[in-house]
Formats: sequence, structure tokens, C-alpha cells
Amino acid sequence: MDQILIEAQKLFGYTQGLRRDFHRFPEIGFHERRTAGIVVQELAKLGLEMRTGVAETGVVAQIEGKKPGAVVLLRFDMDALPIQEQTNAEYASQNPGLMHACGHDGHTAVGLTVARMLHACRAEWKGTVKLVFQPAEEGLGGAKRMVEEGLLENPRPDVALGAHVWNEKPFGWLGITPGPMMSAAEVFKVTLTGKGGHGAMPHQGVDPVLAAAQVVTGLQSIVSRNVPPLQTAVVSVTTIHAGEAFNVIPPKVEMQGTIRTFEPAVRQRVLARFDKIVHGVAEAFECEAQIEMKVVSPATVNDEKIAQRVREIASKMLPGDQISTDERSVGSEDMSYILEQVPGCYILVGSANADQNLDAPHHHPRFDFDERALPKAAALLEACAISYLD
Repeated sequence: MDQILIEAQKLFGYTQGLRRDFHRFPEIGFHERRTAGIVVQELAKLGLEMRTGVAETGVVAQIEGKKPGAVVLLRFDMDALPIQEQTNAEYASQNPGLMHACGHDGHTAVGLTVARMLHACRAEWKGTVKLVFQPAEEGLGGAKRMVEEGLLENPRPDVALGAHVWNEKPFGWLGITPGPMMSAAEVFKVTLTGKGGHGAMPHQGVDPVLAAAQVVTGLQSIVSRNVPPLQTAVVSVTTIHAGEAFNVIPPKVEMQGTIRTFEPAVRQRVLARFDKIVHGVAEAFECEAQIEMKVVSPATVNDEKIAQRVREIASKMLPGDQISTDERSVGSEDMSYILEQVPGCYILVGSANADQNLDAPHHHPRFDFDERALPKAAALLEACAISYLD
């Protein structure tokens, strides 16, 4: 296990070079053509069997061990965000309006590093490693599309593993949480339709703005009155658009926002109350209501036994690291689509370094992280994979 970490650290220059190159040339979801091209190029050097163009730009490769055995899936996301970078790093984005502000550049580099390491020692283990380089994690459904296009077949994985650099915590910290660890996410759009009219003669119209105000207030009762106090949910209305003139009652109001939950039962309760409140309040104010609800991703749920094994491996490989077993985030992660069907574990790897000003949060224009987290993530993923292959 120590040797795996040593090998990952020896490859740090390779990993860092790839990460910084990906960072300079970020690509939005389903457009990661340059990134995927480099992935294919690096995997081809190892002579790996590959499938390209999965969900537009995804790449799936396999490494075979000395004999047939278990199948371990390792997943790495590739996409960037529509953010103008403000880091002033020498490797800052060269693509205006796009930025790797979540660490996926590092994840892709880690994936290629793991591929090199596992390929080099393939005569020492049995089974198959399925390497997945995924597009469009950032709310665009990349994992869902890959699953729909046969990602989990031929061969079907027995275990799925992934890791995310985590700037919410410092370098030297690991989050390995059993059960739900990142929330399900829904995006909603509510349209309330009334009858427009003169602002000075509201009795002649049906005011959807008044109805919208009551809907927003009513929705805030869901978490406070319908979700058990020791469980978690978020219901946020984040945009309201109505009207164009001070003296005109508009005919309709549009509201958008997000819902976050962990447990399926809580999710169903929240969605049911959301529907009832919107339609009930709209009817009380003589408006019509339309709800559009889009699932971004289900909750990311770690298998408890696999999480325990990952913790045991991490504690032996990285004895000086703090390991948290109850780190949960209301952010969403679409590896959940894989973990719905294959037991596995998603690992958070602390990557912030306040002393070097590398502690901006994810999705921030100044986001950057301590690159020492990269070999740690690569070594941990390889060690966990080998533990199942053996």
C-alpha cells in the first residue's frame, strides 16, 4: 500500500502537467472534445481497449488483469463551468467565459494517472478495471446518458468508485461517509397565470403577483413543518419574473428554484407538499398553476460495507489524515446514477490550502486547489480497486 502512494507521488509531474493543461483549455459539458482527445491519446499509449463517443464525448476503457475476476468501475468527470476565471494563475483558462471551477481537470488527470499505475501492475491482479471519463457532470445529465448508453454492461461492474477534490476542507482531510452523502437535486419552474389589468383597478384582473408571494411563503413551510427536524431538505425559490410596467398587473409570473433532499421518503414528501401548496394557493387566488420539475440527480449514496473498506484502506495508506465519516453536502453529484445500480463509494479528498490562497469554494471564479491532493486521490483509488480485484 505504501508502494502505491510512492508510485503516485513519482508520477506527480505527469498528473500536474495534465491537470494544468486541462485547466488552460476548459470545455463545457458535452463539448469536451479536446479533453477527451487527450484522454484517448494517453490511453492509446497503454494499448487499452476503448469505447469513445459515449454520451457525445465520454470515453470508457478497460484494463484486464492476469485472470478473469471482479469488475471495478472508476469514474472521472471532465467538464468545466461557464465562469470567467479570476485566479491569475499561470495556467489560467485561455477560453473566455469558461473555467475549471470544480476540480474536474484534476479528476481527469487522476484518472489517467490511475490508468498508468494499474496497467503497469496488471500482472499482479485478476479481474477488470473499467475506466470511465464522463462528460457533463455539471447538471447536464452526463452520467445518466452514459448509463442509458450501456455504461454498466459488457461487463457489468461489481463495485464503483470515484473521488472529488474538496475545497470545503483542508489538504490532509478525507470524507468517506456511509449512506447518503450528497443530496438529490431537482430544478423547478412554476408558472402562475391570472388576468392582466390596470394596476389602479386590480378588481378587474386576477393578480398572479399576489398569488406568487403567497406561494413563496407557503413553500417555506415545507422544511419547517413537513420534514422531521433531524432530517434535511432545502426548498429555495431563486428567481421571480413578472411584468414590465409599474401600473400594469401582469398576466403571469414565472418562478424558478431548487429542491435538495437526501432520503427518498423525505424527497417524496417534499415533492408532494410542493405540488399541493402551489396548486392550492393558486386556486385560492383564482390563478392557474403549472409546475415543471426536472431531476438533476438522485442522492449520492455510499454502500456502507464498501465505505468501511475504503476507510480501512485510507487509514493504513494515509495514517496522518483526518477521516470524517459524517461529511454530507447539499450539493449534488451525478455519479449517483451509477451508484443507484452498482454498490460503491464516492470519496472526498480535502484540497484547500489557506496559506497559499487555495481555499475559494467550488464554482467560484477564484477556485483553485492544493495539487498535492492529486497523487493522494490516485493512490487511494488504485489501492481500493486492487483490494476488490484481489
